[in-house]
Amino acid sequence: MPSLRLQRVQELLKRTVGEILRRESSIEKHGLITVNNVKVTSDLHSAVVFASILGSDQQKKRGTEWLDKKRKRLQGQLAREVILKYSPELKFIVGDTIHEGDRILEILDELDQGSSQT
Repeated sequence: MPSLRLQRVQELLKRTVGEILRRESSIEKHGLITVNNVKVTSDLHSAVVFASILGSDQQKKRGTEWLDKKRKRLQGQLAREVILKYSPELKFIVGDTIHEGDRILEILDELDQGSSQT
């Protein structure tokens, strides 16, 4: 389990990266990019940003490419906004957690309806 300080740094990075993405990305071009979680190594040298993109397949593709292309710029903005001894190197992992969550809710609704009918 990460230390309290590491948890606080992860939460700060999550909020800040989310805000930077909101300002920098175009919803029409890249879809709605949301930050689900951030995992930082204990030495604070690198961070994995788990994101999801809500939009069409083309928007998701462009959004993923945009994150890869602009990673250094986003990392620089993060370094200016969050003062840490080391500015972590960012790595973006884009997943479909929103769609997976929706599917789980659908399954739970189906199970709930099935148990109420009996």
